[in-house]
Parts: sequence; structure tokens; C-alpha cells
Amino acid sequence: MDENRLPDDEPIYVISVAARLVCMHPQTLRYYDRIGLMKPSRTSGRTRLYSRSDVDRLRKISRLTDDLGVNLAGVDVILNMTQRIQELQDELERTREQAEAEIARLRRRLRELLGHDEEPETVINVRVREIKPGVEEDAS
Repeated sequence: MDENRLPDDEPIYVISVAARLVCMHPQTLRYYDRIGLMKPSRTSGRTRLYSRSDVDRLRKISRLTDDLGVNLAGVDVILNMTQRIQELQDELERTREQAEAEIARLRRRLRELLGHDEEPETVINVRVREIKPGVEEDAS
């Protein structure tokens, strides 16, 4: 990360600046905060501070409501589902990386056991239809 750039979740904009960035009235941002659609950070004096990711979220809300005609309840569902999908994709990527690391570890172990220095040929080559239950290979 660039040392001069703040993280996207760093609260840096007061409500008037955030509202101007997304072409909304500050009262709209207060309303979104009140109904739980937005959760800006607060200073010790209770001043709302918005981050770049908050501003991006406000832009998504605006696009959904203004361009697509989605009501605020629908926006909340869409944003929550989008976040959940991202979490699941991140989890899937971590699992894939762990599986690849385990495969590499098992291949190294197999080379040790077989006494080979080179990468072994494919250890198991199974077609999908061979492992699906109820799907039999033709004996012809």
C-alpha cells in the first residue's frame, strides 16, 4: 500500500463533504444513518465521519434507488447479500489456497516415498462421470 494513501475504511469526510461527493442532501445521509443503512464513524463529539468505502456505499445506494427504482428495504437486502457474497468468495479463495498448499505437500511427500526427484505424473486421473453415483461406464 502507498504510504501516503489512507485505507478505504479510514473516516475522513464530514457529512457535508460526503453529501457533496455523492450529490445528496446531508439530511438524506442522516436518515440513512437513522434507519441503519449507513453506519458512519463518530468523533468523540458525535460528529459523523465518512470513509471512502462509505462514499462508495452511498453511490451504490443512489444508483439502486435513482437509476433502478429500488426501495430502501430492497437496497438493504441487496447490499447485505452483496457483502455476504464477497465474504463467501473470500472464504472460497482461502480454501482453494489451502487445498493447493495441501496438494503440493502431498506431492512432495509422494516424491519422497517413491524416491523420485522429479514431479510425478498425474497421480489420479478420474473423469467426472466415473465418480458420480448412479452413472455407469459402458463395458463395451
